[in-house]
Amino acid sequence: MARKTEKIYKYDVVFDPNGEGYTVTIPKLPGLITEGKNIKEAREMAKDAVRVYLEAILKEELFAKKSAGVKREKIKVSV
Repeated sequence: MARKTEKIYKYDVVFDPNGEGYTVTIPKLPGLITEGKNIKEAREMAKDAVRVYLEAILKEELFAKKSAGVKREKIKVSV
């Protein structure tokens, strides 16, 4: 059985005190928000949320590659 290679990702995480613990956001991952009762729990929740977020993106990319007729490309946009 082939061994799965893991890749390590690093992200800046924002721990915002909310009166009951910490609200956690990761600026590079839009829409990802979690929380914890203390900094330790918030950190663990952030790691788990990032893992789930990335797994969903990777699964979506794999599905898109397998879909017939799907074309993906990067475009440049000026603002």
